[in-house]
Amino acid sequence: MNQDQSNQFNLSSEKQAATTEKSTYFETSGSLTERAILVGLGDDREEIDIEYSMHELEELVMAAEAEVVGTIVQNKRIIEVATYIGSGKVQEVKQLAEANDANVIVFNDELSGSQIRNLEGEIGLKVIDRTALILDIFARRAQSRTSKLQIELAQLGYRLPRLTGYGNALSRTGGGIGTRGPGEQKLEIDKRRIRERISDIRNELKEETKVRETQKAGRQRGGEPLVALVGYTNAGKSSVMNRMLTLVQEGPSAGAPVLGKAGSLQKDGSGQVEDGVKRVFEKDMLFATLDTYHRRVEFEDNKAMVLVDTVGFVSKLPHKLVEAFKATLEEVHDADLLLHVVDVTNENVHNQISITEKVLRELDAYGKPTLLLLNKIDLLAPEDHDTVMVPKAGLFDGYEALRISARTGEGFDALVEKLRSKIFRGHVKVHMLIPYAEGAVYSYLCDNHHVSSTEYVESGSLIEVELDAKDYQRYKRFEVRPDGSPMVTQSSNSTVSTDE
Repeated sequence: MNQDQSNQFNLSSEKQAATTEKSTYFETSGSLTERAILVGLGDDREEIDIEYSMHELEELVMAAEAEVVGTIVQNKRIIEVATYIGSGKVQEVKQLAEANDANVIVFNDELSGSQIRNLEGEIGLKVIDRTALILDIFARRAQSRTSKLQIELAQLGYRLPRLTGYGNALSRTGGGIGTRGPGEQKLEIDKRRIRERISDIRNELKEETKVRETQKAGRQRGGEPLVALVGYTNAGKSSVMNRMLTLVQEGPSAGAPVLGKAGSLQKDGSGQVEDGVKRVFEKDMLFATLDTYHRRVEFEDNKAMVLVDTVGFVSKLPHKLVEAFKATLEEVHDADLLLHVVDVTNENVHNQISITEKVLRELDAYGKPTLLLLNKIDLLAPEDHDTVMVPKAGLFDGYEALRISARTGEGFDALVEKLRSKIFRGHVKVHMLIPYAEGAVYSYLCDNHHVSSTEYVESGSLIEVELDAKDYQRYKRFEVRPDGSPMVTQSSNSTVSTDE
């Protein structure tokens, strides 16, 4: 595409029909569903190609329950200070909007307040940018008190310097995309009141952080490894988590309200119970999960881990949103192992991997031990199952990749085995002689670790047990030889766990 060359088109009738039956929550005056024109500025220097970025923008608009009726893309490296795109393209946008009865213009990049004001003045319609759109979707999806506060904080931080530009949109009684949440207030709200609200939210989030720190301390005292699911939105992270929970038995609480016995609901009321397993919400849509969910997973040999499902990522994720969610994404930074879930059927999987890596860098979590999970393998033809493991231009370099299907369970036995070999690497298998007077110690070891053999002798219970490093140091005074005789050296009879 040459410089200033543009591409404009209307969606097929099939896609338009598929988006007409929408909720009227985003109703604007005189129409049941907002009709959007998408506008993008292409630059061959960008890592993400414009075609993919615009396709993603279309999905975001549909996720906001609006209808996309046309798209204009301009290939231009220089951004116009006043209107972002050139004046000629502004008129093209206006004409395309009139021809398709559009009532909102959605830009693929973040705009300044003055650019929004100038564009609305030229086109005569509401103008929003990608950042406002994503924030709107997050506001729509938020369920917990914490996520609602985080999103409101991001929205207010985004809109504060844009009050003038958003004047027309904020004063509309019809609302619509980009005016959800705190933005539905009138223009008369001044910056002082908004700053006060931002301060209040930050104080509330500090209290939420204290609660999370208490929960985190409880998990750390338990010494159980933390495994975090990360990846692009709609890659299947929640589905992977639910499949994992069907393979192993979910254990009791590990010091946090979100970690309950099998079949119980989370403290915030989210989740569903099926076959005695507390599942997390999953749906084929963008940003289905905004809250961080913890599940304590206990294996048959009494080993346990904490599995965490996190919010999905997307290209051009608003920086203020990342900042607002950093507190709840700290589990990613603290994790012992990351499970990076990707959708192998997506032709832009290479972009999605690089975008996820970029966000992980922002969270100071890039470079952690990671398993790359190539999900949705069941949607590929059988003859393509092997070729998906062949990376394109070093796509999987540095990753240990596994093919899986969260829907069918394919590859999950291998995943569990590989996961155990990584997170339980430091475990040792030893023999211990526990005096009968130390019944509490014997009960603790049996309840919390894998005891492979027990023999009751005159001086106590002779057991073979597998321990993590912390409990080995705590109870190594009971270590003996396999025949029950005292150790010559403290570690002469220790062997590395078979999970290594």
